[in-house]
Amino acid sequence: MTATMSVALTVNGIPVSRMVAPRVTLADFLRFDLGLTGTHTGCEMGACGACLVRLDGVPVHSCLVFAVQADGAVVETVEGLSENGAIAGLQQAFHERNALQCGFCTPGMLVTAHALLEKGGVPSRDEIRDALSGNYCRCTGYEAIVDAIAAAARARAGAEAPHAEAEA
Repeated sequence: MTATMSVALTVNGIPVSRMVAPRVTLADFLRFDLGLTGTHTGCEMGACGACLVRLDGVPVHSCLVFAVQADGAVVETVEGLSENGAIAGLQQAFHERNALQCGFCTPGMLVTAHALLEKGGVPSRDEIRDALSGNYCRCTGYEAIVDAIAAAARARAGAEAPHAEAEA
């Protein structure tokens, strides 16, 4: 018999209480217990960023956090950010600039980009790259992703700066 522990947290604005094994990661809890499959598991070592979620407002690799460590916390996944419209501009910019190919890394990229853009202003391309340093993409080469985030930042700021492609 596997020991379980109680965990109570808020996920995408909804209070959740479950019994979980102490060594279940937050990523597995979100995917398998709650059916939130936008949180991808890639490396399970915190290197790829596919599992990024916001834990009390801070982007974290959910494969490195046990579900019981999130007890009492507020968790936001890409599904929650999408449903409440928080990342709609980012999603549109990713689409328009072909910033996704296989899509595996995209949820983590969107969560990371959203956290960066919430700080306000229009980050430089170097600041965007630095923010993305915990996210790994095998398909795009990052330029389209950086372009999309820069465009979304300009749109949020209401600035009509030159196209991101011209800033490279």
